[in-house]
Amino acid sequence: MALFRYKALSAAGEALAGTMEAVRAEDVVARLQEQGHLPLDVGTSLDEGAGAGFAALFRKKALDEAAVLQFTQQLATLLGAGQALDRALGTLLDLPDNPQSRRVIERIRDAVRGGLPLSAALEQQHGLFSRLYVNLVRAGEAGGGLQVALLRLGEYLERAAALKAQVISALIYPILLLVMVLAVCALLLGVVVPQFNDLLASTDVTLPWYTQLVLGSGMFVRTYGLYLFIAGAVALLLAVRHFRQPEPRARLDAWLLGRPRIGELLARYETARFARTLGTLLGNGVPLLNGLGIARQVMDNRALGAALERATDEVKTGQGLAFALSRTKLFPRLAVQMVQVGEESGELGAMLLKVADTFDAETQRAIQRALAALVPFITVLMALLVGVVIMAVLVPIYQLTSSAGVL
Repeated sequence: MALFRYKALSAAGEALAGTMEAVRAEDVVARLQEQGHLPLDVGTSLDEGAGAGFAALFRKKALDEAAVLQFTQQLATLLGAGQALDRALGTLLDLPDNPQSRRVIERIRDAVRGGLPLSAALEQQHGLFSRLYVNLVRAGEAGGGLQVALLRLGEYLERAAALKAQVISALIYPILLLVMVLAVCALLLGVVVPQFNDLLASTDVTLPWYTQLVLGSGMFVRTYGLYLFIAGAVALLLAVRHFRQPEPRARLDAWLLGRPRIGELLARYETARFARTLGTLLGNGVPLLNGLGIARQVMDNRALGAALERATDEVKTGQGLAFALSRTKLFPRLAVQMVQVGEESGELGAMLLKVADTFDAETQRAIQRALAALVPFITVLMALLVGVVIMAVLVPIYQLTSSAGVL
């Protein structure tokens, strides 16, 4: 998902401006039009300046994922206790500590009191609530089961957050370990090794080639280390900005999806998200085609998103979903087979949720297996690097002391 800025006119002629998360600019235009606005300008927020991509990393949303989940669960609880919608929203208004969150809930409450349904009030919050969220609420309103829809939505958000948290938690340790390896190497080369350079250079001992290489690397790091760090940071920011653009991001996603191990893991992870989203939508009465359009927006991998778009076009012509997914040759075969069983049994929504559970578990096992191999590899790599640097320095010193002993 990318962050887009937009300018639009409301139905009353009021000028609107803000930001919205979406896969493509076309999705922002479509969402604005669904809200009854006239889009004037839509562009990526990165156009605002070179530092916008870096600043976006630290920009705090008025309602983050945890706050949206809490809002959903609390609202479902209050509605289940028999409170009217506007009164429940008024109760929730006093709960958040963040003033921005309180203002969002206040706007929603005022819109509901003004006669708008909850789904329309949520849709007016400039992308804080996803299309999935709004459509599930709208389906619950249409079926007279808003509280049930909110409960299911809370379960969906909780499972999605749990999967994301597990992936992030699993990656924290190897990333910290890799950072430690780089820090140790920088310390050895930039601080320790140069202290031996003058000592060894003043002797008549012939230095081995690997010692010369390590000493030269140490002097280079000490002299240019700060510039290397700055250049690396700038290159990283430029790369992040570049790959947030639609076309480079699509090429990167397609390349990652084609890698043997990484591609399989990404396909499982994205399939689980897609299946849980679509299954939840179908379970709440959202039509299949509408559900496919919404589910495509939750997919981070552009290549799989494009494949799902092609599959959606085939479904529009009357093909089955399983057949359309199989034609893309990107979705896991097991998922396609389970979808086919769901279509034949008339329980597609329930089967999609089983697909999500299956691939959530497979994703977790794959990550655990990868980490089981990655962590020892990084540890051994750090030991080898430290050992090479130490031996490159100690061997000439040992030769020097041996020569002094003979003399």
